[in-house]
Amino acid sequence: MKTYRTIIIDDEAIARQRLTTLLKEFQGQFEIVGEAKNGIEGAEMINILKPDLIFLDIQMPGKTGFEMLEMLEHVPQVVFCTAYEEFALKAFSTLALDYLVKPVEVDRLQLTLDKLNRNSTENSGLQVQQLLDLVRNHSDKKKMQSIPHKIGDRVLLIKTEKITHFCATDKYVEFFTNDGKKYLTELSLKKLTDRLPNNFKQVQRSIIVNVNFVKEYRKYFRGKYILLLDDLNNTKLETGRSYTDELKELMAIE
Repeated sequence: MKTYRTIIIDDEAIARQRLTTLLKEFQGQFEIVGEAKNGIEGAEMINILKPDLIFLDIQMPGKTGFEMLEMLEHVPQVVFCTAYEEFALKAFSTLALDYLVKPVEVDRLQLTLDKLNRNSTENSGLQVQQLLDLVRNHSDKKKMQSIPHKIGDRVLLIKTEKITHFCATDKYVEFFTNDGKKYLTELSLKKLTDRLPNNFKQVQRSIIVNVNFVKEYRKYFRGKYILLLDDLNNTKLETGRSYTDELKELMAIE
């Protein structure tokens, strides 16, 4: 009987505790060698401990479960524990990766164990890479590749790859391109955050920045930073304190 060296990665302590309790009911078939509360911790732990199996939440702050998988040097078997889109369910089934809906039940875990015992660990790296490719392709189709700007009866479509940042005003959202031009959109920051490509990050309550255009950052007071953009206007943006942790992770700031 195989024992799976296991790491649980979930930002919710209650979820980690519940899964730990359930796994102990399987009489030594799961050896929990570590727990992590986010993707950064999880990737470091996996690369050091090299487990056979991870139980992984997908929707975590900072880096998602999918983003964490892209950081791995050692690729174990993966069991996802979350609620996600229908396309992902099909992918998990096709690639022999399991998928558990929270709250996880012990009967469903038995099916997971049966599936793991049938599945070859030799193919786990290939399966994960195929899944990441599928997720990436699906996500790219959903992301906006241009932003509309109305001029009378005409609508200009501004390519997102040229946009440096968005700034919310009282009525509209202004956005700027690397050649120094300014445009307007009726889309809210919330809608933009959901639909822009992953290189756009919110760094303040009213500002979204294209990190591809950040050429320098400087420490400011109260944990804030000043971002210098690589555009015609040499734009400077002040970040919000509540966005500091995500910004540090994004910029690899110590």
